[in-house]
Amino acid sequence: MEAVVKNLERTAELLALSQTEIVRRWDKQTLDRAFQWAQYCEHVYTRFHANPTVRDILEKQLQVTNESLRTIFQGYTDITFSDLSQCQHLLLVGLLSNAAVPSSVIKLLFDTSCSRTAGGKYKDATGHCTELIEVTSARKVLSAIYLKRSTSFPGPDADVIGITLMEILDILLSPATGGSKVGQAEKLLDNILQTCGENENFSGVVAAALLSRKNNKTAATTTNMASEGVSFDFILDWLQHHHSLLQHMCSTLPIGLLMDLYQQSVRFRVTYRDILKQWGSQLEYDMGEGEWVQMYTTDGVSFKTLSDHYRSLLGACPSTKEDVERELTELKVADGDFDVGGLSVWGLSVWGGLFFNLKR
Repeated sequence: MEAVVKNLERTAELLALSQTEIVRRWDKQTLDRAFQWAQYCEHVYTRFHANPTVRDILEKQLQVTNESLRTIFQGYTDITFSDLSQCQHLLLVGLLSNAAVPSSVIKLLFDTSCSRTAGGKYKDATGHCTELIEVTSARKVLSAIYLKRSTSFPGPDADVIGITLMEILDILLSPATGGSKVGQAEKLLDNILQTCGENENFSGVVAAALLSRKNNKTAATTTNMASEGVSFDFILDWLQHHHSLLQHMCSTLPIGLLMDLYQQSVRFRVTYRDILKQWGSQLEYDMGEGEWVQMYTTDGVSFKTLSDHYRSLLGACPSTKEDVERELTELKVADGDFDVGGLSVWGLSVWGGLFFNLKR
C-alpha cells in the first residue's frame, strides 16, 4: 500500500508539471511514461474505489499531496480520488491547454498512423487523443487547443485540430463504430462553435478539416473512404445551416485555400459560387464615391474583393474559366445586359461592371 500511495503522489506531481514550461523538453518517451502513470492511477481507482478502508487512506494522502503542490505550483487544481477514474483525460486536456507543449508532442497525441500498443500492459501515447475522445470530451479537447494555444491559420496547430475534428466525425458517423450518430456530431460542432465563436481561426479549423481529406493518403479500405466522404459532406451540410459562418469563412480565408476546396469538392463549388453571387447582389452603386459599395449589410465584401475571388476562379483551370464566364454572362444578361463601359455600366449593373472589370 505504501508503494501505491507513493505512486499516486508522483502522478499528482506529474499532472501539475504538465501545466508548466517543463513540457518544452518532453519527447515521445516522456509522453509515453506520463500516460502510463495516468493509466496506472485509473487501475488503482478501479481496484479500490469500492473498498472504503483503502479509499480513505488514498483520499487522505491526496489531500496532503494537494496541500504541498498548492504551495509550489501557482493555480494548482486539487486532484480528488474520483479524478483518478479519468486521469488520462485530465493529462490529455492539461497538455493541450498548455501553450508550452511543443507541436511535435501535439502531433504525437493525434498520430493514428502507428500502432497504439506498446506490447506490454500499457499503451503508448501515440494517437492517444483519438482513442480517449468521446463526444463530451471532444468539445473540451478541441476548445482547449483552440483557446489556450492561440491557434493561427494557416499553421501546424490548426491543421492538427482540423484533422482531429474530422477523425472524431469519422468515428461518430461510421457504421463500423456502432451506427451513425448524426445528432451527436451536430451537437459537437454546435458546442465548439458556441465556445470558440465565429472568427477567422475557427473558420480556418473547419477549412483544415475539409482540406485534410485532400492530403490524406492513408485510407486503405472502402469503408474508411466512405466514412471520410460522409464526414466531409456532413461538415458542408452543417455549414449550410450556419450560413454566416460559411460566409465568414469564404471572406477571411486565403483565396488560395478556397481554390483548393473548390477543386476538391463539387458541392463546395456550388456553395462558393452562390456566396459570390449573394455578395454581388448586396452591392449598391454610390454615385458620390463612384464605386460599388456595401450599403445595407455588414456580412458582404467590397467590389475589389469580389473581383479578386472571381479573378482567381478564372485563373484556376480552363473548365472552371468557361463555367464562370458563362455564369457571369448569364448574370449580366439577367441584369439588363449592359455592355458599354463607363458610368452607365457601373451605375446600372454590378455584373456588367464586374464583367467589364475582369476583362480589362
